[in-house]
Amino acid sequence: MAFVAPILEPHPEGGQVVVTRFECGGLLQLAYLCALHMKVKREVRRHARGLVASRALVDWRRHTLVSVTLWDDLDSVYSMGSVRAHIAASRLPPRMGVRTACGIFCFVGDWRRVMFGAPHEGRSPLRPLAQDEPLAR
Repeated sequence: MAFVAPILEPHPEGGQVVVTRFECGGLLQLAYLCALHMKVKREVRRHARGLVASRALVDWRRHTLVSVTLWDDLDSVYSMGSVRAHIAASRLPPRMGVRTACGIFCFVGDWRRVMFGAPHEGRSPLRPLAQDEPLAR
């Protein structure tokens, strides 16, 4: 198989994906964290701007919750700093003994350009597609 060097050009205005992992010590902690996550999610939808979508993935066997949120841009991610429920909730996992990791992933371009080096303009899938745009082949 031929190797193609990927073209990775960050476009923060193209959207952000935030992934947060919570590893709990037991089912009770995980259940509590899931309920808290649902409550905070409602507050974030009300008070933060630019949230496109949010999902929580729960692995009951491994006592793990993974939160995935999609944001319009980096400024939108920063708007979570104005959500009091999120600020308060972010202090709880360390007190509960829940281990966490979080990463912010930036849009780096159209898949054809990234994977194959094709000269194709980047178009974030977090934005509506234009009606007059041709279908990808």
